[in-house]
Amino acid sequence: MSTTERPRILVVGGGYVGLYAAQRILKKMRYAEATVTVVDPRSYMTYQPFLPEAAAGNISPRHVVVPLRRVLPKAEVLTGRVTTIDQDRKVATVAPLVGEAYELPFDYLVVALGAVSRTFPIPGLAEQGIGMKGVEEAIGLRNHVIEQLDKADSTHDEEVRRRALTFVFVGGGFAGAETIGEVEDMARDAAKQYSNVSRDDMRFILVDAADKILPEVGPDLGRWGKEHLESRGIEIHLSTSMDSCVDGHVVLKNGLEVDSNTIVWTAGVKPNPALARYGLPLGPRGHVDTQATLQVQGSDYIWAAGDNAQVPDLVGRKNGNPNAWCPPNAQHALRQAKVLGDNVVSGMRGFPQKEYEHANKGAVAGLGLHKGVAMIVMGKIKIKLKGRLAWYAHRGYHGMAMPTFNRKIRVLADWTLGMFLKREVVSLGAMETPREEFYEAAKPAPAPVEAAKVPAAAEPKKAEAKAS
Repeated sequence: MSTTERPRILVVGGGYVGLYAAQRILKKMRYAEATVTVVDPRSYMTYQPFLPEAAAGNISPRHVVVPLRRVLPKAEVLTGRVTTIDQDRKVATVAPLVGEAYELPFDYLVVALGAVSRTFPIPGLAEQGIGMKGVEEAIGLRNHVIEQLDKADSTHDEEVRRRALTFVFVGGGFAGAETIGEVEDMARDAAKQYSNVSRDDMRFILVDAADKILPEVGPDLGRWGKEHLESRGIEIHLSTSMDSCVDGHVVLKNGLEVDSNTIVWTAGVKPNPALARYGLPLGPRGHVDTQATLQVQGSDYIWAAGDNAQVPDLVGRKNGNPNAWCPPNAQHALRQAKVLGDNVVSGMRGFPQKEYEHANKGAVAGLGLHKGVAMIVMGKIKIKLKGRLAWYAHRGYHGMAMPTFNRKIRVLADWTLGMFLKREVVSLGAMETPREEFYEAAKPAPAPVEAAKVPAAAEPKKAEAKAS
């Protein structure tokens, strides 16, 4: 642990906001001015916009994560969870991965827990659903989809084939549309290597409760995105939702019923529920209620930003919307983290706080290899792109936004190799249970089965048969 003479800045969460805020604070601080401590259950930050490409095999999973200890060498990085915060004593309770929980005093607090998948009490969802919030889920989905192709290629049971080759995605926002676009692209490519599976045998279904998909890019591009996915054979069911998926039997409100081994849930996110134990003021949807300075309402030593914060959108409010809030996306998270870092250092030194204000620059989405939609905002001008040009904009923007030069180069190398080499289509599902084969080999060998003995009464008959 760090020394107690220096004030401690505790950053709860090592995601996009936590990583960039800690970097900014360390950059602005004078030598030994404070100790920066980052606490997160994972020792790495995940760049979530690249998860669909990781699921499709276009980017190596290791290249969409950034090791916290390498990027923050001057910070104290603890792998664990902050379970409670005592604001009166300025003490946080940290539960490490192993061992007893302990108390950690702090002077300044940054809350950057991010968001988790928003789910509903749908029968069977917890048992059958696959999320898309972490790199583990992305690579798990990739292995699972290829495993379903392996199953279908190796059986003559039509019911087993139909169930294995039916893929249901719930949620038509960025995460859902990008994931189904990338996975369908991968499955179409993979089918060329199977003798008994073709793209015509597969069924991809996208479900959303809204009346459109990709609302982030506007109605025109959203409509084009829908038509594009449908042209690839993807069924899209709008203005409906999933009632149940017990044992993989999917039932939609519009009456559709299908059996599927693959149910991917991307129907939005919600603030991390751990916030409810921190004693912070929360908005109606569970976000930390912050001022435009990113300070938590009623506090001068706690800041919050990103997906777990309710940050006023000053640009929207100046344009006549008094209830405008910043949407939870990487564009805002990156910029909020920098302002937050500056404000923490300013608050520590007794200087005034700066308000966060950012005008939307647009949105980009990839729908598979060489396919995408993009809306680029330049002042009052909106540039709408679709197809290959939008896909270039998607990769260009996120390639530049990817943290650290190391990861930028690795991602670029993956893309470059993908131009010349075929996509790798192999399931490594056994990685989820790596000890299974060794466990089977290490188990005591079963007793040998004795050979069946010929009854004694049968011997004379054999001798007689030979004599005759």
